[in-house]
Amino acid sequence: MSFTPRPYQLEAIEALRQGWADGRTRLAVVLPTGAGKTVVFSHLAHQMLDSLGGRRVLVIAHREELIEQAASKLLAVDPMLRVGIVKAQRDQHHDADVIVASVQTLAVPRRREAIRDVGLIIVDECHHAAARSYMDVLAHFGAWDGTPVAGFTATMTRTDGGLAEVWQDVVFRLDILDMISDGYLCDVRGKAITVDTLDLNKVRTRGGDLVDGQLGKALEESGALDAIAKAYVDHASERPGVVFTPTVATAQAAAESLRTVGITAAPVWGDMAKEGRRDTLARYQAGEIQVLTNAMLLTEGFDAPHTSCVVVARPTKSPGLYVQMVGRGLRPAPGKTDALLLDVMGAASRHKLASMVDLTAREIGQAEEGKTLKQVAEEHVASEKRRALAARVEAEEINLFGSSAIRWLRTEDGTWFIRLTGAMFLFLVRDPGTRLYRMRRWTQTHGVHGPTEDVARPLPEALAWLEQQAKVLAPQAFVAREARWRRSQPSAKQLGLCRRLGIAVPRGSTAGDVADLIDQGRVGQVLGQLILPAAA
Repeated sequence: MSFTPRPYQLEAIEALRQGWADGRTRLAVVLPTGAGKTVVFSHLAHQMLDSLGGRRVLVIAHREELIEQAASKLLAVDPMLRVGIVKAQRDQHHDADVIVASVQTLAVPRRREAIRDVGLIIVDECHHAAARSYMDVLAHFGAWDGTPVAGFTATMTRTDGGLAEVWQDVVFRLDILDMISDGYLCDVRGKAITVDTLDLNKVRTRGGDLVDGQLGKALEESGALDAIAKAYVDHASERPGVVFTPTVATAQAAAESLRTVGITAAPVWGDMAKEGRRDTLARYQAGEIQVLTNAMLLTEGFDAPHTSCVVVARPTKSPGLYVQMVGRGLRPAPGKTDALLLDVMGAASRHKLASMVDLTAREIGQAEEGKTLKQVAEEHVASEKRRALAARVEAEEINLFGSSAIRWLRTEDGTWFIRLTGAMFLFLVRDPGTRLYRMRRWTQTHGVHGPTEDVARPLPEALAWLEQQAKVLAPQAFVAREARWRRSQPSAKQLGLCRRLGIAVPRGSTAGDVADLIDQGRVGQVLGQLILPAAA
């Protein structure tokens, strides 16, 4: 048996079988493009046949390439399987263990009624399954009456209707970043092709995305196709690639622009004659054509691992569609180290367009040009860890300082200090890159200096050390948090000083509150003018 399943592929199969055992029948699996969903459902079909009591497996697909691909993978997994194809004039279901059928053919009542004894349904590219044709077919074969159904797709974000009515649960989902980290997919690096004359604000939205015809016209009239050709020469001259465009006319024009700058390119589209399309795809696979341009034909079922550049010349608001396009360039191949993503953009747009960060379901912030998806994600994780550490430190600080008997204050930039007199205060300096602190004293006469033994210490130690110094250097009433004078009314002298310094005094402030406002301002100003000496 070839096509030995990978660990995550076995996990997906187990999740489906467990879900069915728990009583749910219509279950979906979401795997990134390149994760081998055809291999997964081929192994699933092979494993399940023995438990179906003589009934058969029905695989439903919606395009010729997907049907042929599924049939060949099923035979590769188990050459002894009897695999039949049902589409158009082909009707090979009578003695088949597994039937691979086109949804268009099954939508014809007499064609689906001829197929009997189906015990398991597999739906390829199952994000289409809310369409009426799929719903009718699934209902006929018992999807709502106990027949187990498995749907496979790279994305469940496409809005083809009520997908929630079809799929009860997504039982297994694998993120593209996991695939990249484990080496099953190539990392991807993004670069924007900004076309100043491309005004996407004039392109209308229909069904949640930009209208193809208007978008194609805007691309052609703005000179974007020539900009794509130039960018391809500048950044991907040695890379085989695929360009996604919104219309057939745009695909043809994009190929012409590429040929003009010396790149061998050819367009393919859905209504193209089958022989011509097969020939063009074969020439691309053989390396005779460097770039394929297409009118949304290659978003599904296209398998050319050597593709290492994807041009999204079909700006989209749909993360699902974006994933389908870019995924075509992420399969690993000999000599391929990464994939390059060229994103066509207007100078500005009111539309929220999908971008490289939408390839993953994780929150990873904004993509930076020149950095790969994995690098952006790793930097985001590191940043989040730093932020979490800072939040923990902050909580620890507030708790420690807040429960102290000494009056600790904090400057606007976050430095903790104890004011001793008008000419002296103590403060803490965070040791760079650690959670340790150093103790410092400032005097009007000598400026900043540290202790004789200038050692970075954990916060509780540093805090206790400075508090001990404060008790030695100043009267208790000056530094105690609960000193009696702090609860009295502010003096006229205090309020006058605040007016001169431009300090706003909140209504109801005590003498202690006003003293704190004055000290925070003064100490903040002193520290702001200092260049602190490096830690010893």
